[in-house]
Order: sequence, then C-alpha cells, then structure tokens
Amino acid sequence: MKTNEPLRLYYQELDRGFFMGANSAFARYDRPFPIGYGQTISQPSLVLFMTESLDITSNHKVLEVGTGSGYQTALLAKFAKEVYTIERIEPLLALAKERLLELGFDNIHYILGDGTYGDEDDGPFDRIIVTAAANEIPGDLLDQLNVDGIMIIPVGETYVQDLLLIKKDNQENLTIDTLEQVRFVPLIGDCSI
Repeated sequence: MKTNEPLRLYYQELDRGFFMGANSAFARYDRPFPIGYGQTISQPSLVLFMTESLDITSNHKVLEVGTGSGYQTALLAKFAKEVYTIERIEPLLALAKERLLELGFDNIHYILGDGTYGDEDDGPFDRIIVTAAANEIPGDLLDQLNVDGIMIIPVGETYVQDLLLIKKDNQENLTIDTLEQVRFVPLIGDCSI
C-alpha cells in the first residue's frame, strides 16, 4: 500500500466532530464513539488506514456498505468518481446525507437497504468497503467487485475480526490478505454475525 498524501491532508482537514453529534467534543480521540441505533463511528486512524488500503483514484466507482455517520463516505467521495453508499438504518442514512450535502458532495448515491446484497443494479464496483463485521464474505459483494478491483471487509466473530483485503485480478482470481485484527459492530443482514 502506498501513502496517499492528498488523502492524508484531507483527513487532517475533515472535521470528525461534524459527524459525531453529541460526542463532537471527543473528535480528537482515536477511538470509536456511539452514533445511535447501536452503531459507532470508527476511530479515525482505522478509517484512514482502510481508505488508503483501497488505493482509490478519481475514475473509481466505490460501494460503501454501512454509511453510518457519513465520515468514511466523505473520505471516499473526495477521491472517487462516484460513491454508492448503503445503510440499513433510515435515520442514520438521512442524517449522513444531510451532512454530506452540506459539505457539497454531489457524487454520492444513497441507498436504504441490506448491504450484504450490495447494489447489483449499479455494479460492478472498482472498490468495495464494508464498515461492519460479517461472519463470512458476502458472495454478492464478491460478484459485484470489478476485475482489478479491491474490497476491504472485517470478517470474524462478534468480538474480534480479521480485516481482509481482497483483490480480484483480470482473470477474476481472488487473493485475500489479512491486514490486522479489528472490532466492528455487526453487519446486519444475510451475512450477520
């Protein structure tokens, strides 16, 4: 993985507190915080690491599973051509959309639904990021990953997961590497923990 200086600069400029509601005073702490509905905003260092691992360019179409607060979405949308973001919890999606529109993003498509199915209508995607833990890699997401695509997803048990980096080559062969162990809220859907 190469370091992306423009991404790091935008990460430093982006006000995490803007996405944290009542917990905005704690934005500088490198830890997750609740955002309501049993969901969390991830620690900023992990958000940066996951985004850098995707190696996004301005011609990429990205699928994000788990909009949450919209913080990760903002980092994706700043550098991708288009972002399709799926959230199961309607009030979270509505609030994230409001925030992201206020920041001026017009390349984000908002989808209310079960992210384990991805977005077949708009796929395939050059990059896929899942921001909740699955007990297995959803087959629909693998099918929607474009050739030469990259997906990052936490997979494992309730309390600890492996953060997997999946690459699909131009022959549609997959390579799967474990980046580190993480702890995410469960992915709600057909591949739930």
